Amino acid sequence: MQTVAQPYNRFSPLQLELLKIYSFTPSEEELLQIKQLLASFFAQRLSNLVNQAIATQGITEQDLDNWLNTDEQ
Repeated sequence: MQTVAQPYNRFSPLQLELLKIYSFTPSEEELLQIKQLLASFFAQRLSNLVNQAIATQGITEQDLDNWLNTDEQ
């Protein structure tokens, strides 16, 4: 019995869902709004992760300032 090889899917589940949802052609304004929404979502997610790390790792405001002001090339 032969098995049919499954095609390699390069899209993540999130990408596939977004393709389904946004299968229409958005206007430039709608596209900008979608980009802003996604940027806001990921910025909030990053902020939450940083705050969690600060709380659990004992990171201080001074540590954060030092990291921001470190000049690494």
